[in-house]
Amino acid sequence: MELSNHEDIVIVGAGLGGLSVAVGLHRLGLRSLVLESSDILRSSGFALTIWTNAWRALDALGVGDSLRQQHVRLEGVISCSALSGSVTSKIAIKEPKKPGDREVRCLRRNLLVETLAKELPDGTIRCSSKVVAIEEAGKLKLLHLADGSTLKAKVLIGCDGINSIVSKWLGLKAPVFSGRCAARGFAMYPGGHGIKREFAQYFGKGFRAGVLPCDDEMVYWFFTWTSDGNDEETMEDAIKVREFVIGKMKNSNVPEEVIQVIEKSEPSSVASSHLRYRSPFHLLWGDVSKGNVCVTGDAFHPMTPDLGQGGCSALEDGVVLAKCLGEALCGGQLKEDEESRIEAALQKYARARRWRAFDLVATSIMLGFIQEGGNGFLALLRDQVLSGFMLNKYFSEAGFDFGKL
Repeated sequence: MELSNHEDIVIVGAGLGGLSVAVGLHRLGLRSLVLESSDILRSSGFALTIWTNAWRALDALGVGDSLRQQHVRLEGVISCSALSGSVTSKIAIKEPKKPGDREVRCLRRNLLVETLAKELPDGTIRCSSKVVAIEEAGKLKLLHLADGSTLKAKVLIGCDGINSIVSKWLGLKAPVFSGRCAARGFAMYPGGHGIKREFAQYFGKGFRAGVLPCDDEMVYWFFTWTSDGNDEETMEDAIKVREFVIGKMKNSNVPEEVIQVIEKSEPSSVASSHLRYRSPFHLLWGDVSKGNVCVTGDAFHPMTPDLGQGGCSALEDGVVLAKCLGEALCGGQLKEDEESRIEAALQKYARARRWRAFDLVATSIMLGFIQEGGNGFLALLRDQVLSGFMLNKYFSEAGFDFGKL
């Protein structure tokens, strides 16, 4: 039997949640080891909308300014009816004059992940390290890896996504299918796209679509729809996904400029998925932390993308968790008598994030139901009455203050 390695803080997953925790801990003088199951850093998802709260997190981690230089600031958020073709609501976003002002940009996910990873000391991230089982080992956790090796950890943090092995160990219920699917992709314009710096979204009968520029050459798009149960064959083929999205849009009043963005997307830039979430009530009652183990990001609170807060809240989680552990473990090396402080720190983190996660997941579910309203009355209510409410909800959720690192 191989001898086990030993680490103080082990983070499972090198996504946004895992890297933000690791960078936050590094800023506070605490070393961690990040285990990533794939052989390279994950950059799937192409892009994500980064709202004000996530910019606060990125600034706390020391990477905000470098990312701003690579992505354009969006100057407005606009909602349109794909049924009538009319603008139903619009909010202008003024240039921030001080930290905490409204700020929205669409970030390339690979640049965000790489920027966070570069902040960590060499050797912090260990790729091709898939955790397949977790056992108790006295006060430690014994991690079994797919390559047959083992690793002992004093603190175990699960940031390993929607199918998290750490959340299963904690006993959190598996995420459920929302009855909806999503496609996403991007188009490249080497000479410049000329598209307005706006987050433009279109609500139709059973679907929601959106386009937003990341920089002067890349435009990101998304499309979510209510599943009829016959999507499997389409979702297995990127070309079929693209054709499906284009067909839906051409049968509505979505502008031709938006359709052309999807048409220009290469199949390799198109991905699709079923949308799942963890019951918001289980987030209140389930074990987010237990002893020296906790979870963050999608391993904690997978949600539908209707608020655009999945990645943003993972960054929030990372800063809050790093702060809680930093307060408990200041001074660097862990000691045997610090077990109770570790547990208290993780419980403090869970209390701080539980209601926030409940709010975001529940609000995302509600907005998804309204935004994809398929019947005439709900569509009319959405376009004529609730459009402004929904836009304002994006900004009110993004204004959440989770404190400093």
